[in-house]
Amino acid sequence: MNQTVDSRKYYPTALALYITYFVLGIAASIMGQYKQDFAAMWDAAVLADGSYDVSGVVAVIAAIGLGRLIAFPVAGPLSDRLGRRLSALIGCALYAVFLLAVTFSPNLYVGYALAIVSGMANSFLDTSITPSCMEIFKEKGTIANIFTKLSISIAQFLLPFAISFVAVRELPFRTIFLATAALIIVDGIFLAFLPFPPFERAVKAKGAPKERMRFTPSAVVLVCLGFTTSTTFMLWLNCNQELGTLYGLADPSRIQSFYSVGIVLALFASAALLKRNVEPAKILVAYPTVALATLAAIYLIQEPVMCLAGGFLLGFFAAGGVLQLVTAVANEMFPKNRGVITSIVMIASSVANYLVVSVAGILTRIGGIEGPRLVLLFNMAVTLIGILLALYLNVSLKRERAGAGAAAAAMEAQR
Repeated sequence: MNQTVDSRKYYPTALALYITYFVLGIAASIMGQYKQDFAAMWDAAVLADGSYDVSGVVAVIAAIGLGRLIAFPVAGPLSDRLGRRLSALIGCALYAVFLLAVTFSPNLYVGYALAIVSGMANSFLDTSITPSCMEIFKEKGTIANIFTKLSISIAQFLLPFAISFVAVRELPFRTIFLATAALIIVDGIFLAFLPFPPFERAVKAKGAPKERMRFTPSAVVLVCLGFTTSTTFMLWLNCNQELGTLYGLADPSRIQSFYSVGIVLALFASAALLKRNVEPAKILVAYPTVALATLAAIYLIQEPVMCLAGGFLLGFFAAGGVLQLVTAVANEMFPKNRGVITSIVMIASSVANYLVVSVAGILTRIGGIEGPRLVLLFNMAVTLIGILLALYLNVSLKRERAGAGAAAAAMEAQR
């Protein structure tokens, strides 16, 4: 009871942390919504249909993953040793720099550098928010962590409406960037003063030997799932607009709204499943399986409605907290190294962000008009690998639990 009462004083902190993920949701997807504007600003080549070649912009978006990759090895240990607040403040500051500067960048190279800054901001927030939420809501940490995705989803649901609002009023496309920068600055000021919960350190007593992280096969597979689960929704986010145009959808930006609705519904569905004690590892098989079937249907049925339906289904089964579920399970495996294990899983996610989005850019350039369909095929291949890994995870976890149970029984017998 006291624990519940004590945790209530951290609820405003949790709200402020969730707001940082709202900003992350905008920052992670807004460049994809304004690819043509950035291509024009950076003097990209004009294609036969009058549009700009966006392959350079796709390369810049991929640099977000590179930024995450650079920062995670530092961000995780820093969070575990110096506290979650510092990681959160660094993340807020870096996002403010990115959002304020990127729409004024004179060329693609400056934009690339700023995208790296955005990725670094993402890393510092990940290693602060995920552990903090699990420390504030100890008894429901996995569910609390899944709901970080809700903040991202709300942002990505509202973003198309904000874009339409700006377009109708003929405001500069940088308007949303500047407004979001103001929000993260104000939120950062609140986080500087709000209380954070105490966190477990890897070394509990002075002079005690440092406890090493022991990676079981299940832990290794979880890290790999950080790559595959990220790939499914990242590739969709970076090809759905062009795919919608290819399939004759009048307003491809609507795909984003259907996608976000799918995510929100999935979060509540996932929370309900977890409350009913459905094992997270089973969800990690079921959701990607439906996502793979959806990708196949979108590839085979070249109709505008499939982009909208596919956006909803991929939002639900690919982006609806699956990566957060992987991170939460990994955090439970390493309660004294939450910042570090979050970094490791997110490094895998960052590799996906950089590597597969870069490959998507190459496929888009090679395939021309049919480029988005090539990206779909690539997405299907990686998602299938993720399903096989998740199946192995279920078997591996069962084996490890049986081994742990046998060891505990043997120790009890010796007593």
